[in-house]
Amino acid sequence: MPGFNDILGNDAVKQHFQQAIEAHKISHAYILAGEAGMGRKSIAHAFAMTLLCEKGRSQPCMECHACRQVLADTHPDLIHVTHEKPASIGVKDVREQINDTIMIRPFSSYYKIYIVDEAEKMTVQAQNALLKTIEEPPSYAVILLLTTNPETFLPTIQSRCVQLKLKPLQDSVIREYLANRLGIPEKDARLCAAFARGNLGKAIRLADSDEFRQMFDELMEFLRQIRTMNVSILLDRIRRWKDMGLDIYECLDFMQMWYRDALMFKVTKDADLLIFQDEYAAIEEMSCRTGYDGFENILQAIDKARIRLEANVNMELAMELMLLVMKEN
Repeated sequence: MPGFNDILGNDAVKQHFQQAIEAHKISHAYILAGEAGMGRKSIAHAFAMTLLCEKGRSQPCMECHACRQVLADTHPDLIHVTHEKPASIGVKDVREQINDTIMIRPFSSYYKIYIVDEAEKMTVQAQNALLKTIEEPPSYAVILLLTTNPETFLPTIQSRCVQLKLKPLQDSVIREYLANRLGIPEKDARLCAAFARGNLGKAIRLADSDEFRQMFDELMEFLRQIRTMNVSILLDRIRRWKDMGLDIYECLDFMQMWYRDALMFKVTKDADLLIFQDEYAAIEEMSCRTGYDGFENILQAIDKARIRLEANVNMELAMELMLLVMKEN
């Protein structure tokens, strides 16, 4: 569990928390929003550990009794709100774990901190129950709502919380972390960083994923040969991907990156800008063979396939229409 210094990126959010600690202006309720894997939990824990730390600075010391308790997940004044039903946090969860205990003073520190992960799963009844507490909290209480989607909260909850949003990291920051800290080969780090779109947690997962490696090998072979494939082979490929259990949305992201790389190379002739640097020969050949209109048609077809899939159009049909446009162009 990291302190603020160990967390990559999102300096504005970390700064907000640290300045609030230095100025002794801690809000009683925060909404911390961002995609899964972007570091919401890490930042929430760094904030909680700093508030509970016996040294009273804007960084946790990581060594005092309180910090060690947080690291061991045994601090009595840091409460993680859990829920039995995987899909929802009910009114009973909020009442029993927050409302019924919040008036009991902290055991060993000034603050009593509640972390509600997956807070978007709170039912309307649970939110209304929480609202009463947020409206008149005791001075020592801090409630952190971690969410992928703050829009699911009632306006009354939103208006009474400080809202902080995590931003995607730059590809170069993620690439450097994967290569230097985790020892991932440069070409793999480059690809995982681009594919993760600023999400460090996702990049780390991809770098360690056999499924991602399998998808990479499968799609690379396909993209190199698509021009020479007839329609029946294209249809076989779609069925094969289905049987392999490939994530079709990830396949679309991958193809989009590939064609954008080729288009970028057509415009700039700069191989250093490529994500797929190892595929230089195939990209150079495609960029010579395909016109700007062709690239535009292909990228539009990928977007259309995504829209059709989201509208529950038959997967094989949506992919077939897309692959035919790719082949023609």
